[in-house]
Amino acid sequence: MEIIQAIVDAAAAEQSPVILQASSSAIKYARVGYLKKMVEAAIEEHDIPIALHLDHGPDFETCKMCVDHGFSSVMIDGSKYDFEENIELTKKVVEYAHSKGVVVEAELGKLAGIEDDVKVEAADAIYTDPDQAKEFVERTGCDSLAIAIGTSHGAYKFKGEAKLRFDILKQIKEKIPNTPIVLHGASTVIPELVDMCNQYGADIPGAKGVPDEMLHEASISGVSKINVDTDLRLAMTAAIRKVFHDEPSTFDPRKYLLPARELITKTVQHKIKDVFGSANKA
Repeated sequence: MEIIQAIVDAAAAEQSPVILQASSSAIKYARVGYLKKMVEAAIEEHDIPIALHLDHGPDFETCKMCVDHGFSSVMIDGSKYDFEENIELTKKVVEYAHSKGVVVEAELGKLAGIEDDVKVEAADAIYTDPDQAKEFVERTGCDSLAIAIGTSHGAYKFKGEAKLRFDILKQIKEKIPNTPIVLHGASTVIPELVDMCNQYGADIPGAKGVPDEMLHEASISGVSKINVDTDLRLAMTAAIRKVFHDEPSTFDPRKYLLPARELITKTVQHKIKDVFGSANKA
């Protein structure tokens, strides 16, 4: 609830459209009905475009469940399969979702890192092939495509200097100019939030994400949707840890979840206004 409120409050303050994403593990944890009703409450409270999206749907059944529960869009992640299997699975989801008026995001290429149930070793991560991207979109009919150009899931995205393959992004946009491109694993891993977590007892050494400047360049170079999750988790954790450190007698969840919600809101406003450029677009 606090995360949903924080995100939509930030988007409303900046008059920005916003996509709320739930992974399959988040749905298992919170239960799909609760998530849907909380998002409905957010829609009633704020006069901005709000979409509810399934992130990294692992199979047809999960995507179907979310479509049937009124999600705006679903992602089917068949990137762990070979090219033909990915096409077959994606096409099946597209056919069902489109019959219900729901749009579909697919993924081609593999991102390294760990996020919820998504685990890919760096050695297994591969960049998206532009020619394959064109064939994939044409054969599946997917509405948007998540690509791999160097980002990764989790808080440890880069060992050395951050680097994204903007040359591959450019080639993909030339091949599929009318297909929105999605960038997963795109948290900045904001150093101030990491430092705040560690200052109050966390153990997150050497975490490194995608710099804001690169994300901004991506947003003006053809990327339509940029996924941010780790930064929100860091903000929530940092604020809660600070309260536990400063006020060890506190045990009312509202006392530590309120500052957590406020810090997430501040973090999302920064993303919308300073990085993505979606402010005042509602």
